[in-house]
Amino acid sequence: MKTDTNSSLDFRKYPSTKALQCFETAARHLSFTNAAQEMLMTQSAISKQVAQLEEVLNIALFYRTPQKISLTPAGKTYYLDVLDILKHIEMATTNLVSHSDNTEVLRIVSHPTFCSRWLIPALSGFNEAYPLINVEIKEQVGPFFSEDQNVDIAFLYGTGIWGGMEAIKLFDEYSVAVCHPDYLKDKKPFISGVASYTLLHLNSRLNAWYEYFEQQEVSVDSTFIGPRFDTFQACISAALLGYGLALVPLRLVERELQSGALVTAWDYAAKGRGSYYMTYPLSLGESHRIKIIINWISAYLET
Repeated sequence: MKTDTNSSLDFRKYPSTKALQCFETAARHLSFTNAAQEMLMTQSAISKQVAQLEEVLNIALFYRTPQKISLTPAGKTYYLDVLDILKHIEMATTNLVSHSDNTEVLRIVSHPTFCSRWLIPALSGFNEAYPLINVEIKEQVGPFFSEDQNVDIAFLYGTGIWGGMEAIKLFDEYSVAVCHPDYLKDKKPFISGVASYTLLHLNSRLNAWYEYFEQQEVSVDSTFIGPRFDTFQACISAALLGYGLALVPLRLVERELQSGALVTAWDYAAKGRGSYYMTYPLSLGESHRIKIIINWISAYLET
């Protein structure tokens, strides 16, 4: 088998999907025999497809012995790439056959906690009202988002200024310190005894507690050390379990505060540096699906 990888691949000799499927199956099982059983082919046919693939690529993908096969370093790398390619083909095909000719797809991206606690409730009834618009929601911690991503509209926190984007303000952010009711028992008043509390932190906002006290003109000498989390949802879950105090947007914990599952440790809501926005690429400003979702969210805010 040749191992010279310097020669470029003729576009007319790109591997076939069948060859990639045979390679992926053989690599997953590390067996041509088991791959043949899964693919409903003969062992020799699988082996031939893989050999032809190696010939096209001009590189060995497997080590072969009479007892077994194993992936070469190049084969391991290629396997992961091929697996990703086949998943994309499967997803694209599924999307195509599951959507009728007269439907649109509305691709939304949102921060995870905001998505589950505000956006999904806001979209309740949308599918029934607009059955020809299929909603796909992707949760993403960040960063958001470039025009080369396959996204129609995003729900973001920030200043409202994103290049090439139109931003519609939803509301300002006010954060409160919350905890499990039992967490406050036998503790000093929150501000004066802050050193005795465990403060929960969001990785993307490590200065939030400092700003919270600064807005109240309260001088706190303590260095804030405590568990850190990637999402507000994780902070809220930790607070519910009595880990400590979580500083989270009021809108995201209204349900827990109303039920008494969480209580505010200090009667103050700190205004955030940014606000929540609904944003979309300027190029989609006249899009039917964008106009529909903007009107829907605007009506939800009014209620």
